[in-house]
Amino acid sequence: MSLVSRLPLRARVMAWFSLVSLVVAGALAVATWHLSTGYMLGQRERSAIAQANGNARLVEAQLRRNPDGLAELMTGLGAEVESAVLLVDDGDWISGGNRVDPLRLPAAFLDTVRGGQGAHQRTVLDGVPVLAVGLPLPDQSATYVEVSPMRELDRTFRFLSWLLVAGAVVSALAGALLGRWAATHALRPLRRVTAAAAEAARGDLAVRLPATGDPDLVPLAEAFNDTAERLQQRVARDTRFAGDVSHELRSPLTTMLNAMAVLYRRREELPAGSRQAVELLDTDLRRFRRMVDDLLEISRPDQDRSTFELVDLAGLVLAVTEHHAALSPEVLDVAAHPWITGDRRRLERVVVNLVDNATRHGKGLVRLGITSRDGRARIEVDDAGSGVPAPDRERVFERFSRGSPADREATDSGAGLGLALVTQHVRGHDGRAWVEERPGGGARFVVELPEVAE
Repeated sequence: MSLVSRLPLRARVMAWFSLVSLVVAGALAVATWHLSTGYMLGQRERSAIAQANGNARLVEAQLRRNPDGLAELMTGLGAEVESAVLLVDDGDWISGGNRVDPLRLPAAFLDTVRGGQGAHQRTVLDGVPVLAVGLPLPDQSATYVEVSPMRELDRTFRFLSWLLVAGAVVSALAGALLGRWAATHALRPLRRVTAAAAEAARGDLAVRLPATGDPDLVPLAEAFNDTAERLQQRVARDTRFAGDVSHELRSPLTTMLNAMAVLYRRREELPAGSRQAVELLDTDLRRFRRMVDDLLEISRPDQDRSTFELVDLAGLVLAVTEHHAALSPEVLDVAAHPWITGDRRRLERVVVNLVDNATRHGKGLVRLGITSRDGRARIEVDDAGSGVPAPDRERVFERFSRGSPADREATDSGAGLGLALVTQHVRGHDGRAWVEERPGGGARFVVELPEVAE
């Protein structure tokens, strides 16, 4: 997988927008640079050549009339240009204005002018860009060379180059901002779908996507809503089926339990083989009864919040420990006394199921803690088992999940619905439940509930 493909979608969109903006702005900058510099250089060269032609005619006329006044004329021309140089036929140079050594001019340029052809060339003298214009004076057997500085034009070019580079950079940044805005706007429907899917995953199957006027999003919203509707109906049918079956099983199960109670009390009167069969049957019937009770509990609809009341969570846990034979006061760790709003019966069932899970699957309860953190009340149940592997930490809260056989007691008769009931009841209280690693080894099951503000 390439580095670009590992970037978030929003970052990739921003990068592409920025790159496209940079390429377009760069192309425009290069085109602008060539057009503008070419035009300004052309204008400057034409102006310099025209000026040099006029000055050359003046020099030629002076040579015809009075060569002795040439030095004064050259001085006057040098006041207007950087330097004017006259080459006479005997090889002597007569210059005016700023002195320029003719030998520093490009040799090819001088050879062209001496050969009888006019020429112009840009060069650099003492770090200053100049334009040299050479014109032959055939009638006088001389050559006229005029050197003009281009400092202002060079500064203009530097300013233009920085301006175009800054424009390209600003365009790239603007493209990135535009890409961020476009990605945010385009991903907004996906964020709504993600939020709705997360709500459905947390158990709120009544969540639906709102109607939208965007024809591209209508199929997505309809498909999601149809899927959620079908899933909700399926879950409702399964729940209703489990509840109906459990209700139907309670009557014959009660009869069998009563009959088994009679047999169990008189098991000592039975032969050894029959007595063992009665004990095994009694164990399976008790497991069957717990499973039916759990199915009835889990098949009930979401609790009516009219049954909610103000509950002292620490007091509730203490009350559970008093009636639970597997608990001892030494395992209690009450670090806070948070108050919550909830259904006392279901909250007691949550605590009992967590304690039973630690006893049956976690090789014993180590700690039952009550804490408060950031406005959330927490129940923490630590066990002495080998812990829950990270890939299985969500699966253990699914229905009929019974954990690792190595951590279960040989007499474990659970049906794997205890933690599923914990999740269902906690979710009904706007809380959440999860399992993490306990410091020192083992598993820590955590229930977090919203605390009532004082």
